[in-house]
Amino acid sequence: MASAVSGSQMLLALLIGIVVLVFLILKTKIHAFPALIIAAALIGLVGGMDPVDVSSAITTGFGNTLASIGIVIGFGVMMGRILEISGAAERMATFFLKHLSRRRPEWALAITGYFTSIPIFCDSGYVILAPLAKALSRQSGKSVVTLGISLAVGLVSTHHLVPPTPGPLGTAGIFGADIGKMILWGILFAVPVTIVGVLYAVWLGRRIYQVPAADGEGWERKEWKAELEQAIEIVERKDLPGTALSFAPILVPILLILLNTTLSAVGAGGAWARFLIFLGQPIIAVLVGLLIAIYGLGAKMTRPEVLKEMEKGVQSAGIIMLVTGAGGALGQVIRASGAGDYVAQALANSALPAILLPFVIATGLRLIQGSGTTAMLTAASITAPILAPLGIDPVFAAMSASMGAFVFSYFNDSFYWVVNRFIGIEDVKEQIQVWSVPTTLAWLTPGICLVIANTLFG
Repeated sequence: MASAVSGSQMLLALLIGIVVLVFLILKTKIHAFPALIIAAALIGLVGGMDPVDVSSAITTGFGNTLASIGIVIGFGVMMGRILEISGAAERMATFFLKHLSRRRPEWALAITGYFTSIPIFCDSGYVILAPLAKALSRQSGKSVVTLGISLAVGLVSTHHLVPPTPGPLGTAGIFGADIGKMILWGILFAVPVTIVGVLYAVWLGRRIYQVPAADGEGWERKEWKAELEQAIEIVERKDLPGTALSFAPILVPILLILLNTTLSAVGAGGAWARFLIFLGQPIIAVLVGLLIAIYGLGAKMTRPEVLKEMEKGVQSAGIIMLVTGAGGALGQVIRASGAGDYVAQALANSALPAILLPFVIATGLRLIQGSGTTAMLTAASITAPILAPLGIDPVFAAMSASMGAFVFSYFNDSFYWVVNRFIGIEDVKEQIQVWSVPTTLAWLTPGICLVIANTLFG
């Protein structure tokens, strides 16, 4: 059907679909899920597809995408919810504080956020750990700005780049990327993001030197002096879970998935190898992590309490799965209409490196509508059928979309308000310095790393 349609009609259909999608999300405030389905239908119909074929493509794309990652998202948010309420995140922070310099709590908080946000939404992780940042600021004399930004950067780096966080997991599913390779590259790319963010946090914290007031209410501003900062004393709560148990629900699934990727790559075929490959399938690996969380971290809770908290996690995951599936539907329609091949041919003849197309589109969408997850999933949906004929590595393509969604968090991003409010920043100029600038650095840093990695390994 699409072969009889002119290229200009395909391109017009794609442009109309994207414009309508942005308009629906930005102006009418309709949710991204129906907006993506409406855009998919418009692209197919304006692009000359038979209406029945459009409906079939939407259904097929939605189902195929969720078939690969829907269960993983469900298990992951259940596990994350148990980590939230069990004290595991605070235990991880205590562990890093003990083993890093006690004069550098910003690094301990950043690394804690780095690990915590792999299964937990960064908003939730920040709410859980922000009181710890405030307490460390009071004890160490470090500016709460330094500690708050460090924590937030650690959280957002893996939130954008490392599955099974729903955003990067969704982009991996849309591009058909190997989850194990996605985790490995995400972990690597998130390191420079975190380092640059902490260095900026230290610099800004000396210019906006703010600490909790002596009475515990409000904040105090002072001129920063080195002698105001001191080593902290670590007080471990006795009711927190053990260190190994706190890390296990996160690390065990990641190790199993990476082991699966390694054994599959070398062609291991023995019985034990096949069993380990089975355990390393993302669905099974994350299920193992969930079981560790339920029977380990949830051991001190009643079974009804554990089930109730897991259900809360599923409620937050439901809409993510719908948006991810709708993104897959949009991509399938672009592919079936022929628009993807047409734009791919034009892109191949242009000066823009193909690997940056998801990055650029995600950047624009992030600035327009605020949600990083929506931006990366939508960018992946639009560009996956375009990049497929060009032979771009699906892992780097998925990373490109995820990285573009970092850029310049501001008023239309809920996390912007979470970060600034928890550390008492009210001036708009300072709010932008506290969180808009770090997210832009987080956008620029891995973007450069991606171009280099794609040149060397793509």
